[in-house]
Amino acid sequence: MPAEGLDWMPTEETLSDDELIRLIRIGVEMLGVSDVRFTGGEPLLRRGLPAIVAATKALPSNPRTAMTSNGLGLKHTAQALAEAGLDRVNISLDTTDPATFETITRRDRLGDVIDGLAAAAQAGLAPVKVNAVLLRGINDAEAPDLLRWCIKHDYELRFIEQMPLDAQHGWNRDAMVTADETLELLGDHFSLTPLDGRGSAPAEKFLVDEGPHTVGIIGSVTRPFCGDCNRVRLTADGQIRNCLFAREESDLRGALRAGASDRELAERWVAAMTTKLPGHGIDDPAFLQPTRPMSSIGG
Repeated sequence: MPAEGLDWMPTEETLSDDELIRLIRIGVEMLGVSDVRFTGGEPLLRRGLPAIVAATKALPSNPRTAMTSNGLGLKHTAQALAEAGLDRVNISLDTTDPATFETITRRDRLGDVIDGLAAAAQAGLAPVKVNAVLLRGINDAEAPDLLRWCIKHDYELRFIEQMPLDAQHGWNRDAMVTADETLELLGDHFSLTPLDGRGSAPAEKFLVDEGPHTVGIIGSVTRPFCGDCNRVRLTADGQIRNCLFAREESDLRGALRAGASDRELAERWVAAMTTKLPGHGIDDPAFLQPTRPMSSIGG
């Protein structure tokens, strides 16, 4: 989180709940989307989220639903979201040390995240997954302790390489803790056995000390999985991004508000996907970071 915080998107630019539900329906019913993840930014700030989840789960194909959140408000909302039909959650947690947490997030609210994780587990939003990003010199040495903590609480931990999507545009390839380095950090404390069958999932999974617990590694930068990627992102302001690292977007909001039919919107969506590149090019020294940070793309 930048020290100065982030700007809020003007309300009139964001899709209304009804607009969002309509586009989700088109994606599920007309384009074969089977999994819908609510992310952000912070999805728990969306007051209509339980109703949006419920409308999604009410679709005839009953798509799987998930949410990626910072967990700050989850202790108050986990049960309602579960009752609305949310299947599971991923919660961002980079450390269990209060001081380090405050350094990274600019908030002294580690306890709220821990309470949110517990509330998610109690509400049946399982498996509860924890997403962690290691930052060199800040929390990288804590990786083994974080894994032990997650195993103790029966959470599924996934380490994610820091991606060039920070709001400050200060990402530095050399400063990034790589997937190989993370495995080395963990390998000094645990026996890690690779598991097969990742499919289109972003995480490589490893059995910890012969099981039953696992840990995931998402090497978006150094171990790209573009050839298996089956994801598309719809931003809060109605833009289609066919890659997390794309520098171009395709506008659905304008067409929707101009009266386009479901079929026309679906065709625009398909056209956006046909321009998806075979790879994201992060490993290219000439790579240019997208203008939008992760907080406005949808991770």
